[in-house]
Amino acid sequence: MSGHSKWSTIKHKKARTDAKRGKIFSKLVKELIVAAKIGGSDPSGNPRLRTAIDKAKSVNLPSDNIERAIKKGAGELEGTTYEEGTYEGYGSGGVAVIVEYMTDNKNRTASDVRHAFTKHAGSLGTNGSVSWIFEQKGFFVFSMDSIAEDVLMEAAIEAGADDVVTNTEDKIYEVYTEPGEFNNVKTAFDEAGLKYEQGELTMIPKNEVKVEGRTAEKVMKLLDDLENLDDVQNVYANFDISAEEMERIA
Repeated sequence: MSGHSKWSTIKHKKARTDAKRGKIFSKLVKELIVAAKIGGSDPSGNPRLRTAIDKAKSVNLPSDNIERAIKKGAGELEGTTYEEGTYEGYGSGGVAVIVEYMTDNKNRTASDVRHAFTKHAGSLGTNGSVSWIFEQKGFFVFSMDSIAEDVLMEAAIEAGADDVVTNTEDKIYEVYTEPGEFNNVKTAFDEAGLKYEQGELTMIPKNEVKVEGRTAEKVMKLLDDLENLDDVQNVYANFDISAEEMERIA
């Protein structure tokens, strides 16, 4: 089972649960602030902000919170200044991990991330140590119950997508695009009324490391701990795990 696909699905379900506790809200607010700061407050001319707004709405972040975050990013309201960046390292079994963060205290973030790696038999590396294993792609997920394969395939290809993958185990279709085509494909899906469960820019591993047993447990615990850090926005890893092993760990 593709580690990226499975981990992405887990994160998506987890985000819905976290939203009920308000945990995911703070991460989305940070993304809205940074997106507005970098590209301006008009989502029609700021694809990153438009995607952030869509994510925020998908987990029912109140519209007042969205508007306030955008105004803070645009400088219309006072707010915290966030710095974004990445950490790279290896988890148990040689699994490559990329951690994207946004923080107002880089020392705190570095300490928390390093602690998570060390706790679960991993190690932080230097910038570039694992990023070469990944490539950025646009990524959409459609439930098989929501659309026929031929309809999605035709719409995706016409919109400029690279590939449509049928994932029978999770009962989903995965659509992949080049980063520069992500917003065009997203717009085409939206205008056609095609409802996707996920739509984001993500990091796809070029190769994967099979994990099982204690190694799989350590990897999953590391990823979960990193995801739970307030300053961490996204975590990517190149592990490959069987459905049976995933079920056992869960």
